[in-house]
Amino acid sequence: MKFLHLADLHLGKRLHDYSLLDDQQAVLAQALQLVRDRQCDAVLIAGDVYDRPQPSVDAMQLFDRFLTGLCEANVPSYIISGNHDAAGRISYFSGLLEKSGVHMPAEFSGRLQSIPVPDSRIVIHLLPFIRPMDVRRHYSDEEIHTYEDAVRIVLHHSPLDKECVNILLSHQFITGAATCESEEFAIGGLDNINAEVFADFDYVALGHLHQPQRCQRDTIRYAGSPLKYSLSEEHQRKSFLLVDVRGKDDIAFEQIPVQLPHDVRTVQGTFDALQNTPYTEDYVRVVLTDEIVPPDARITLRSTFPNMVKFNVENSKTSTEIDVAAFESFQDKSPLELFSDFFAFQNNDVRPSEEQLAIVRRIFTELEEEQV
Repeated sequence: MKFLHLADLHLGKRLHDYSLLDDQQAVLAQALQLVRDRQCDAVLIAGDVYDRPQPSVDAMQLFDRFLTGLCEANVPSYIISGNHDAAGRISYFSGLLEKSGVHMPAEFSGRLQSIPVPDSRIVIHLLPFIRPMDVRRHYSDEEIHTYEDAVRIVLHHSPLDKECVNILLSHQFITGAATCESEEFAIGGLDNINAEVFADFDYVALGHLHQPQRCQRDTIRYAGSPLKYSLSEEHQRKSFLLVDVRGKDDIAFEQIPVQLPHDVRTVQGTFDALQNTPYTEDYVRVVLTDEIVPPDARITLRSTFPNMVKFNVENSKTSTEIDVAAFESFQDKSPLELFSDFFAFQNNDVRPSEEQLAIVRRIFTELEEEQV
């Protein structure tokens, strides 16, 4: 059995207020083409289908088109919910969709949902993202304090046929795995799970962490996210993970690079050097190193970097960072405060002087008197 292991699609996600739906559509089109070209027998999606529990209509339509493409190619899919998903929304219509080869776990019952693959000795087990409280309601007499406790209890009550090739889909944080800032974790590390709890499974298809990686052994793997979802991921190499299961002890892997529609990266240099950089629509953090920064540097550089997500000034005097897409609420701010914010935004985070503020105060006062 050959399958494509995907995870952390985060459909509908925005990167510093830039919509990534077009990029996600392009990446899913690549995945669908790969499934056809390599004649995959299935697609496994290990959680975080959407970026939030109540996804947008556009995000849901994008996922619908992807699943429809798989069904048209007669390729079954196995899908679990992640911590960003609402489990009930992922499992909605699961009974009906199963008739089309789309397998999603029904409401969590405290045990794995196990699906035998026809004409094989392979069983695929679905374990959506679970918290201790999700498991306690089914096993009130058990001591369940951590996420590892929760997973151990579920697996203990879900016996396996060890003569079969057992494949598990799970969306949890394995202790020691590499993380980045776009992922969410429990305070104090309570969500850490030792990879040893999965010892009885021949392959564990993980989701939750965005960097592709193995955990303790080759057959426990995070597929990683197909796109870079934060600046902390700029050095990650995104890939599609093909898994070829030939037997219990014969599983091969192939990582195929994703062709990113837009990269996420940092560009650094003087104003003149960056202004002469080739035009790019990548999502970039701009780091300006001039000792004297031109007043409208950020606005001017937008003509070269239209998808600028951060603007930094790093020199011997200062080190400031502006979140270009951050919008503060202005409802409770005075006109003078709004002017001060606008001035700083236009001038590399330098606030107006007292002399400049005095001039603006006088102008505002005159305007108020005219209105009276």
